[in-house]
Amino acid sequence: MDRPSLRERLWRIPEGVVDPFADTDREVLPRGAFAFIRFFAAQAKWPFVLLLVVGGLNGAVDAALYWSLGWLIDLLDAASPATLLQDHWPALAGFVALVLVVRAAVMIANALVEQQMIVPNFYQLVRWQSFRRVIEQPYEFYQNDFAGRIATKILQGGESTGDFIVSSLQTLWSFLTFLVLAGTILTVLDPAMGLVLGLWLAAYLTLAWLLLPPLRRAGRRTADERSVLNGRLVDAFTNIMAVKLFDSGRREHAFVHDGMARYVEAVKGLTRAITSVRGSIAILNGIMMTAVFLIALNAWMAGSATTGAIAAAMGLVFRLNQMSGYMMMNMNGLIRAYATVQDATTVISVEPAIRDAADAEVMPRARGDIRFEAVSFHYGKSGGIIEGLDLHIRPGERVALVGPSGAGKTTVVNLMLRLFDVESGRILVDGRDIRAVTQASLRDQFGVVSQEPMLMHRSIRDNIAYGRPGASQDEIVAAARRAAAHDFIQGIEDQRGRKGYEAHVGERGVKLSGGQRQRIAIARMMLKDAPILILDEATSALDSDIEAAIQDNLYRLMENKTVIAVAHRLSTIAALDRLIVIDAGRIVEQGTHDELIAAGGLYAQLWKRQSGGFLGDRLAAE
Repeated sequence: MDRPSLRERLWRIPEGVVDPFADTDREVLPRGAFAFIRFFAAQAKWPFVLLLVVGGLNGAVDAALYWSLGWLIDLLDAASPATLLQDHWPALAGFVALVLVVRAAVMIANALVEQQMIVPNFYQLVRWQSFRRVIEQPYEFYQNDFAGRIATKILQGGESTGDFIVSSLQTLWSFLTFLVLAGTILTVLDPAMGLVLGLWLAAYLTLAWLLLPPLRRAGRRTADERSVLNGRLVDAFTNIMAVKLFDSGRREHAFVHDGMARYVEAVKGLTRAITSVRGSIAILNGIMMTAVFLIALNAWMAGSATTGAIAAAMGLVFRLNQMSGYMMMNMNGLIRAYATVQDATTVISVEPAIRDAADAEVMPRARGDIRFEAVSFHYGKSGGIIEGLDLHIRPGERVALVGPSGAGKTTVVNLMLRLFDVESGRILVDGRDIRAVTQASLRDQFGVVSQEPMLMHRSIRDNIAYGRPGASQDEIVAAARRAAAHDFIQGIEDQRGRKGYEAHVGERGVKLSGGQRQRIAIARMMLKDAPILILDEATSALDSDIEAAIQDNLYRLMENKTVIAVAHRLSTIAALDRLIVIDAGRIVEQGTHDELIAAGGLYAQLWKRQSGGFLGDRLAAE
């Protein structure tokens, strides 16, 4: 690797002060906006102290420049052009040094601290720690919100936290420093100017007290509506196939239009508040500048103030006018940033409903013995779904969960994977309560292929290896071959020219057919080689030839493993060891296919409907 240049090494010094991927032991981030901001500020304390110092120096240099201008005018009025340099060169050199060296050094230091030490890395630090907490939230958390909205909260939370601290320590502090020095200089020039500035400051703070709360409310509403609109846009684009197929009436247009209309109304409220602030400040500053001008003019006419003093006074109030308008809007930015942080913490700083116990152990590779003991689960309601379920699946046994839609089959699987926690009873794997082991090590025991394959917009290789990081290319290819996927993978090319296993599959695998996605998901499960397999119609999207090609490998994969098949197509599970029929969250029948057919119960009815009996009966009746 080439050694970085001297310039690159110099850039890296300030950029390395804050680690953008540092983390803390805190499981839940602070919920209050101020506590959230303070928590992260403490992790980059010294860069912010530096920013405070250079921000104050920036205000001091501004004030010194205007005072020096007045001094220079008086100097030129009194000096002779012929002897100016000889008589006053040290003072003139000091003025040049202030303008050329001190001012530049302060501005460069300001930029280095803000742009190199803080902006890239601190903002990322907030986003990283926020992501780490949000990704640990249980499955239900994501069912209750838009994925796009959650992502937006993380991004906005990081930016707004950094913006609030930087603006507070740099812009606000610089303004306050300038205000104090300007007030001191004006008071020395004429106490009446100091009095005007004091009255102006009181009126300025009164305006801030009256006008900023409505601005804050408008900012919070705008942030809320922006998040809602972003969620609606992402939802529409994520489910674009459903939109194309079912939205002939342009309902999605109306849905997004409503979100945009609400956002526009929120922005109008915000801009009205901003205009009120800017108009009020313009009037107040006009009165202040006129009063200082009249006092300064009167003092010059009376001979108590020099031309330079007048120039310095007017320069200071002109600069104060400029800074105060910007500062009021910057305070609006601070309020909006604070409101955005407050809004983001409602998503970022949520205590996980499911968490590892403090003494949770890492589960070793399981034998596959699974027990449900008096398990009840109602999704937080008073009843329904799963009620007092007792079930024992022996190691190496191949069972199927059968039942009508809504019977609770998927819920049983989700409870087994601890995507939800049981409300009463317990689930044991190899005799261990699943709440006593870490969630990651529990889920390591399961290989899952669902009816809707879960693929990410990454390469095919990454998708297959997702359940087994570090797998070699040979192992990935072998798994793809066993899933009858290798041949079609070889012919894939994405829009960027990446081919075969390096080709990207699009969001949720949209660039592949349903059968191709299913085969990649099966290859991933085969590569993971977990001791417990959950098959939710794993071959439902495949045609008969491909299904037959995979089936032998799938049966070999099942050897010596516990298999739970969630069955909708009953013909695919008839040969399993035991069929467990669930209805309304309870086991109503169990046995082999032949035993259940002979019993003539719910399973027999379902079988009759799927094998043509239901349709045949209707045709005969007609």
